[in-house]
Amino acid sequence: MAVCTGCSLLCNDIEVSIDGRRITRTKNLCRKGFGRYRSLTSDRPVPRVDGKQTGIDEAISRAAEMLRNARRPLLFGWSCSTLEAQRKGIELARRTRAIIDDTSSICQGEIVDMIIRRDIPSCTLDDVRNYGDTLIFWGCDPSSSHPRHMSRFSYFPRGEKLQRGHEEDRTAFLIDIRASPTAKILAGNFVQIPPGGDADLIDAMLAVLDGKIPKVRDKKAMISMMNTLKKADMGAIFPGLGLAYSLRGRMDRLKALVDRLNETTRYNVIPMVGHYNMRGFNQLLFDETGFINRVSFADGVDHGPMYSVVEASESCDLAMIVGSDPISSLPAGIAKALARVPLITLDPHRTLTTELSRVVIPTALSGIEAGGSALRMDGVRIEFDPIVKSEYPSDEEVLTRILEEI
Repeated sequence: MAVCTGCSLLCNDIEVSIDGRRITRTKNLCRKGFGRYRSLTSDRPVPRVDGKQTGIDEAISRAAEMLRNARRPLLFGWSCSTLEAQRKGIELARRTRAIIDDTSSICQGEIVDMIIRRDIPSCTLDDVRNYGDTLIFWGCDPSSSHPRHMSRFSYFPRGEKLQRGHEEDRTAFLIDIRASPTAKILAGNFVQIPPGGDADLIDAMLAVLDGKIPKVRDKKAMISMMNTLKKADMGAIFPGLGLAYSLRGRMDRLKALVDRLNETTRYNVIPMVGHYNMRGFNQLLFDETGFINRVSFADGVDHGPMYSVVEASESCDLAMIVGSDPISSLPAGIAKALARVPLITLDPHRTLTTELSRVVIPTALSGIEAGGSALRMDGVRIEFDPIVKSEYPSDEEVLTRILEEI
């Protein structure tokens, strides 16, 4: 069985038929996974230095030279790299006294940080499948973002203790600002809130738990939902980007709700992480520095918002981007700041970031052309082997070569 690295579910039941170096048939891929596999033959970059095509060896040597001469380099990306490559990246950051950051600093980092520090309880997706009888999808749309989440782990499957599945044994709620495809599946339990209304909803939920009348329009529906939540044997909350952005800097509200629910039952939190190994980078960096992101090695280990890609893009004199496309995905101001400094990019595909980079080093597509390991969204380690040979080196191999040359 192969592992799909199309999202952080890391589905490890993918059947693949191969004829020589060509994939002829797959089974169990969702539409995101299918896109990941199909990308194997599209938009692959060539090694390039200063706009001219070159060999990979020359590109790696040029990258090492630029990093060696940089005074304040920024190393960013990492969420689409294996644990082995991420470990090399952290070593490179130490060696070059660089700032290192990943995509979590602008998305689900606060929630992942609370889980790794054990400030809020978490569990595995297998626990949810077997025992999770009450679920809350909050600010997310798993039907679109993680298409096999509900069928493999959370809502539809029969579990060890939940043999009748969603028909009788499970109840799931969706809290969101819009009627998404998941809202259609959970139509009877869809709680629509206004943009930014998450904290007010939590206050209303806490009011019901305290025996007070909630300050919401439909008080009866709110009291009914809370009565269901209180009866759970094991509940799970899946926060998405909607909740993460709405509660940014106020994540204590989520913790207060989980703590209050857990006075009478058991709820765990698993964030709906997007990239396949963001959780892995956060755990590795935490194990080495005590912080999950936004770290500077310029003078020992330092941490703070000034070392996020948002701030560091203004102060760095070089940026190395690994498996990410910040020029396309970040707000225009940050992208413009990054575009002003020399860029080194390692990526299996052509992106707007590779097009603006002074050095481009093409890499193998992990999970298909390169093996390694990663942490699933729930922190479970998944290992995978390459299924086809590649003409490109892996991220880990490129970073090892750079470390040898600086």
